[in-house]
Amino acid sequence: MSVTALAHDVARLPDEELLVAYHEDRDPDARDELVRRFIPFARKLALRYVHSREPLDDLVQVASLGLLNALSRFEPGLGKKFTSFAAPTIMGELERYFRDKGWSVHVPRDLQERALAASRQTERLSARLGRSPTVDELGEVLDCPAEQVIEALDAAHNYHPVSLDAPIAREDDDRAALGETLGTEDDGFELAEDHQMLAAGWASLTDVEREVVSLRLLHDLTQREISQRIGCSQMHVSRLLRRSMIRLDAAAVAG
Repeated sequence: MSVTALAHDVARLPDEELLVAYHEDRDPDARDELVRRFIPFARKLALRYVHSREPLDDLVQVASLGLLNALSRFEPGLGKKFTSFAAPTIMGELERYFRDKGWSVHVPRDLQERALAASRQTERLSARLGRSPTVDELGEVLDCPAEQVIEALDAAHNYHPVSLDAPIAREDDDRAALGETLGTEDDGFELAEDHQMLAAGWASLTDVEREVVSLRLLHDLTQREISQRIGCSQMHVSRLLRRSMIRLDAAAVAG
């Protein structure tokens, strides 16, 4: 029988018989015909990852490799449908591709998988709800708390690093580089550190001492005005202020 006639006969076989034939004889024509028939199925699985910005051709190629692996391992005699057997193999190949090659920076494996799942579910819920899903809605589908959902979404959005020289927009009239939008060192950092050190001392003050210090430092009231506000003598206010400031100074030194 000629090669053309053999290929024609293979093309006429139903899927189940063709799978059996390939399993028994490993005929390359049967394999090629099975790939032709099931490549749309592999492509459909690859499309689940289109949100990743990876080229679709690369995704389909990886899915095709998973399809070939599934064909070589499938045993028709076990009674399982081929697509049910092949789907986990193809998806596993795609996920392995992302773990090994897709991420430009090191990301823990569990976070990678959660980020991919979050992106897929975002697309599905958006299509179903007609809007972007909330963090709580994603958390319910992914079975994880809101903090992990936010972490996954952040990882997915940072899948590829962007050059600081990259333009912010593609329009010709706006070619500012991303690096130009980054801030410089903030002069308020030292003040923030002071606030953090004072916070420990602030927790050690009584409610009355906190009120007195707030009225004096934040609201700029005099000791006399404070004494009238809280209902005690001006001398007592003076003692409270002095005692409170000593504690705050001690906390700042300890910090």
